[in-house]
Amino acid sequence: MKRTIIKIDEELCDGCGACVSGCHEGALQLINDKAVMISDLYCDGLGACIGECPVGAITLEEREAEPYDEYAVMERMLPKGEKVILAHLNHLKEHEEYELLHQGLEYLKKHNVKVNFPAENKQNSITQDKPACGCPGSMMQEIKRPAPSGFTMAAPVIVQPSELRQFPVQLHLLNPNAGFLRGANLLLAADCTAFASGEFHSRFLKGKALAIACPKLDSNTQSYIDKLIEMIDEAQIDTLTVLIMEVPCCGGLVRIVQMAREEAERNVPVKVIVLSVQGDVKKEEWI
Repeated sequence: MKRTIIKIDEELCDGCGACVSGCHEGALQLINDKAVMISDLYCDGLGACIGECPVGAITLEEREAEPYDEYAVMERMLPKGEKVILAHLNHLKEHEEYELLHQGLEYLKKHNVKVNFPAENKQNSITQDKPACGCPGSMMQEIKRPAPSGFTMAAPVIVQPSELRQFPVQLHLLNPNAGFLRGANLLLAADCTAFASGEFHSRFLKGKALAIACPKLDSNTQSYIDKLIEMIDEAQIDTLTVLIMEVPCCGGLVRIVQMAREEAERNVPVKVIVLSVQGDVKKEEWI
């Protein structure tokens, strides 16, 4: 069958093993100092390991693969103990894989294995819809915002001017030596950020050149690293602000920037801003 499953770039993989410990299903092992997926059966395709990889060597792809088998995963996981089992069950619940969660709980019940798994795990401002698959960044969510109270007159439409200074904006399409990048303050934004924050133009983009990218869905991240190195060394950008969402896969964009800065001859100040799904700033720091 064709389904989403992880893909490991052996050239980028440095054998750190972070993804192996992060994969509770046991789909990954270190072999000859490289991360290897030992069986399609154990890979749920949800991409939790992407956020664990410090070098961006793991991506998702759609290909022919054996169907994921929750019963086989649970059987493999039992010797690892309750903490690992609970981490796996919470992993399924966070990704809204309710059918797989039901299968896992049924397996435990059938084999008389008791774990302290909570029945409810509600979020305050987000109501979850029907089951979906993918990392937390692709989880189906509905954001509830407060409705205006009482009768209000229709407010006049205020047109907010765009702060975009150039085109194109996708990092794959940008020429690292373009004139608008020379000495610029660069905003490298994850694709979703402009839609999450109503202040994207006025607060984050104003006075900056823009590049957008998605570390989960975009291919050939090495070209991103190479382009950023050119922007740092050749275009001599002044500062680099990385704007990402709070979901784990967005962390790949920060790692791409860190790798580029390490390989570049110049040093450039880098600020990381993390937005919540509701669009609020959760963290802002220079790294």
